[in-house]
Amino acid sequence: MATQAPPPSADPASQKIFTIGTRKSKLALLQTDLVLAALKERFPDYTFKIHSRETAGDQNTTIALKDFTTKNLWTQELEELLEAGSVDLIVHSLKDVPTLLPSSCTLGPMMKREDSRDVLVIKKDLPNMSLAEMPAGSVVGTSSIRRTAQLARKYPHLKVMDVRGNIGTRLAKLDAEDSPYTCLILAAAGLLRLELGDRIYQYLDSKNAGMLYAVGQGALGIEIRKGDKVMEDMLKTVGHDETTFACLAERSLLRTLEGGCSAPLGVETEWIQDTDGASKLRMRSVVVSVDGSEQAEIEVDGAVDSPQSAEEFGVTVAKALVEKGAGKILAEIQQNKQLKVPVSEST
Repeated sequence: MATQAPPPSADPASQKIFTIGTRKSKLALLQTDLVLAALKERFPDYTFKIHSRETAGDQNTTIALKDFTTKNLWTQELEELLEAGSVDLIVHSLKDVPTLLPSSCTLGPMMKREDSRDVLVIKKDLPNMSLAEMPAGSVVGTSSIRRTAQLARKYPHLKVMDVRGNIGTRLAKLDAEDSPYTCLILAAAGLLRLELGDRIYQYLDSKNAGMLYAVGQGALGIEIRKGDKVMEDMLKTVGHDETTFACLAERSLLRTLEGGCSAPLGVETEWIQDTDGASKLRMRSVVVSVDGSEQAEIEVDGAVDSPQSAEEFGVTVAKALVEKGAGKILAEIQQNKQLKVPVSEST
């Protein structure tokens, strides 16, 4: 049990009530509760309130993500509340947060990451089988351009069909008697947080399935007003440096490639010990053309021990990826978008 932290400012009469902004979905509220509980444990004398609202991404669950022309479907309305002072912090799924934030906003220190991998969920009345074992023409449900591209590359015998909605809605669509889907690919973190881990048949990673996850997947992005030292100091007491540094590096990689939230970019990061016993961040990354015909991949180790070095490492990995051919792939994708900009993933 953590001991009570000192007040976040020297003034004992400073703000004692804090409002946390969030989306209204079950998962978003559950994730917000995780942040609230951690802050309440550190600051038991403070009051934390939750303000929830729907965002554009919540209100339209029929249009395919790739057909939206904005990248901030799950953040804009909440950021407006933050900028207006109506809330003091916002809790997001980090992978839904565009790499370019409003100039008045920033990400605070991050709590420890949940499992960052993608997972395979099989329709309830079907036998369990891996992606490689599925019959040709089997339908994989996903709304992610990243997953679609990697599936096309690794499993060309499968078909991909768009699926939208929250986790419960997607599972219901999968399990329906007339469902066209054989399986779904989802983020492990959402299922685990909702205590739906029993639906996971297989964890997908670079080694067992050739699948890399989305930038920031499994982590919570806590957005605050830039210059809010009180809120930043409070979040430091519940923050996890390895998560923060790894996610900042991943986001720097994506930002440098200028894909925003739209590039079919997969990453996989882990902390390793080098021969001298020093801790380093290992990042694997892949950019795949939408049809799976081309890919550029890289694995780089770097010394990352601060937000600044994390940002620099992301740039280094991005440059290495471009040298491997990622620039050409992304340029072709940009040309083919015809002014339509795919957006971030959800779940």
